[in-house]
Amino acid sequence: MPTPEAALKNFSAAVITGGSSGIGKSFIELIAKFRPDMAFCNLSRRKPDINIPQLNLRHIACDLSDSEQVERGLAGVADFLATAAPTGRILLINNSGFGVYGKFPEGGIAQQLEMVDLNVRAVLQLTAGLLPAMKARGGVVVTVASLAAFQPVPFLAAYSATKSFVLHWSVALDEELRGTGVRTLAVCPGPTSTDFSKRAGVKEGLAPDAFSQTSEEVVLASLRAMASGKSVVVTGWKNKLLAAVGSRLPKAMVSRIAGRSLARFRMSQVKP
Repeated sequence: MPTPEAALKNFSAAVITGGSSGIGKSFIELIAKFRPDMAFCNLSRRKPDINIPQLNLRHIACDLSDSEQVERGLAGVADFLATAAPTGRILLINNSGFGVYGKFPEGGIAQQLEMVDLNVRAVLQLTAGLLPAMKARGGVVVTVASLAAFQPVPFLAAYSATKSFVLHWSVALDEELRGTGVRTLAVCPGPTSTDFSKRAGVKEGLAPDAFSQTSEEVVLASLRAMASGKSVVVTGWKNKLLAAVGSRLPKAMVSRIAGRSLARFRMSQVKP
């Protein structure tokens, strides 16, 4: 089985969004474990609280849903690469994202549009800004999508659509970049122990424990997929099965099943 160490060979820098918690934080912690010499640049509102001696981490405070702040963040990333890691491959991890739970447009259209900006526009903007350097030095663009990307999900309608977008975009981009020294990987986790539920507006315990993974498990699966040269990875074998079923059945049927399941098991979990 490919190892995380093999995935990180010849990388000198990792640029990550949303490294202050959840999957993003686990990416920093585990990569630093396997590659203590790696330089990290995190873009998010909060600075990661990571207790790793001699961690080479630069934090750029940035609201990624604001395109002007992203542009300023890209300037900071360029300085980081020039000073902290002027040579070597670059790992870009598009991790930041959130969901809005409920019937559209509950929660307000402004929140829905903020989600689209963060989940979609920021991913494209950051990737476009870093691609020239990545083509010159080599690298991988990892984008965290979701199991929800494989089907329309009622009560998470806009969220599942944003994740479907980045999944298809990432796979298509991987083909466009063939021969350039840059690859892409779309990571599709199922329910994961992160702050997603809190931000989405639901209580903990949305999914049965049998389908849940830790953020560390998601990151390890992602690194192994990188080492294998995959363009898509669904983390967890049960999630792989759900993705396979969801992508093969008629979308209207899958949407109805998902909607009934969410209405039955999850609507009672919505926070007052």
